[in-house]
Amino acid sequence: MKKIYYLSSCSTCARIITELGLKEKKFLFQDIKTEKITAAQLSEMKKMAGSYEALFSRVALKYRALDLDKKKLTEDDYKNYILEEYTFLKRPVIIVGNKIFVGNAKSNIALVKAEI
Repeated sequence: MKKIYYLSSCSTCARIITELGLKEKKFLFQDIKTEKITAAQLSEMKKMAGSYEALFSRVALKYRALDLDKKKLTEDDYKNYILEEYTFLKRPVIIVGNKIFVGNAKSNIALVKAEI
């Protein structure tokens, strides 16, 4: 499977999609704002990434607004916050076969480029 979980209003996601040529490479696209992530999808991502924490974005505006930076979050907390609010998913999440790439770090995008 080749899939990307992204946010269509995110300029960084758009840049990465263009840079990697994902539309031409026949990736499945899921805009997480208009098509919510299901518990099953998140569970599958967790299996690949190793934890819900690895999928969680601490730079989301709501992270500080909800004072989550002052709390000790559990794996269940990370899971529930991601399912409740799409902004808590670290973006983009790119799946190529049985490999997952989470986030927009240059090194991560270089790994995706090498994989596809």
